[in-house]
Amino acid sequence: MGIWSFRHAALGVCAATMLSGCGGSQPPIGASDAPVQSRAIAASPNNKNYKVLYSFSKVPDGNNPRASLIDVNGTFYGTTQNGGYGWGTVFSITPSGTETVLYSFGAAPDGETPLASLIDVDGTLYGTTSEGGSNTCGGNHYYPSVTCGTVFSVTLEGTETVLHSFGAGADGVEPLASLIDVNGTLYGTTFIGGAGVCEPAGHYRCGTVFNITTSGSEKVVVRFAQRAHPHWPHAALINVAGTFYGATERGGRYKRYGTVFSITRSGKVKVLHSFDSNGTDGFYPLSLIEVGGTLYGTTYYGGVYGGGTVFSITASGTEKVLHSFGNGTDGARPVASLIDANGTLYGITSSGGEYAGGTVFSLAQSGTEQVLHSFGHGKDGSDPVAALIDVNGTLYGTTESGGTHDEGAVFALIP
Repeated sequence: MGIWSFRHAALGVCAATMLSGCGGSQPPIGASDAPVQSRAIAASPNNKNYKVLYSFSKVPDGNNPRASLIDVNGTFYGTTQNGGYGWGTVFSITPSGTETVLYSFGAAPDGETPLASLIDVDGTLYGTTSEGGSNTCGGNHYYPSVTCGTVFSVTLEGTETVLHSFGAGADGVEPLASLIDVNGTLYGTTFIGGAGVCEPAGHYRCGTVFNITTSGSEKVVVRFAQRAHPHWPHAALINVAGTFYGATERGGRYKRYGTVFSITRSGKVKVLHSFDSNGTDGFYPLSLIEVGGTLYGTTYYGGVYGGGTVFSITASGTEKVLHSFGNGTDGARPVASLIDANGTLYGITSSGGEYAGGTVFSLAQSGTEQVLHSFGHGKDGSDPVAALIDVNGTLYGTTESGGTHDEGAVFALIP
């Protein structure tokens, strides 16, 4: 099952290394002439460059954030999956750590349980909730959630509007990924729902790609179908010169291990790579970004040590594992998207590290991975599952648990 949907079923390196490898020009990440991947470099405990900015508390505060922050004019905005009135919140926080709950989600027909990051379109925030809305999905084998999810907007002052409730007819169900804005039209994915029955034994439908206007007019672009096709999209779409790329946790040639795919705006789908649990390939891809014409992503499982991977893939489908997690005190189980800062990739792992609470890591152009911070020490945050953001050279992120009250935290890290 999907990482979010596991809840439904059992489921001394110099600073310049960060930016240029400390040794002048190097081959691009994943190039055939790039040096062989080195063993991960461990972080020092009690990282003086790491700081918890805010620890979430009990209601009415939000708690347990799973989404990355966004920066709007110097203020950060995010969501928590719990807290508020009990169904999650939208919050703002200053870089110095002053937090404000802007909106608390209520019970259906309002949205419930926001898991994806927000996006800013002309000063209004847009997002998805994985549950809630006005349609009932039954809470059965086909749709584990009783309600189906929403797309919503919220102003910077905290006025929320449900734009679309999923689950009517052959619509998608349970949007997990953030939206993207393409010339004023929003595109996204639903993890399940649609028309095609996938697995196991027909229990779950395959998911969709949809678009929606900012006024709430929604259209399904693709309904994934059949086990060999991409299905269960978890990663947010990316737009590269008018073609969308994405990743699905299941489907593909090997049916169960996931894909990277492309899709035209008219809905033509092409599988670029099918992941395989055999060998050292990763499987269950959860994220995808584009840097200089090459796609980079993470898988939750697989690799040499079984702790997941960072991979690259060309637009024509040539895939390469850049790093395998899980060796020693290295991180494991990467969930969130990578980010690119001046040619270096930064990301998080949800577990592993020196204290087993996850890590922040960098991947240099040489292919060497460095653990920048290990979570889980003292009142530190723990279990990060959201992508980082880079603001003027400082990395900001969230952890699902940990902090003073063990309800999650917002942190800052200077590489």
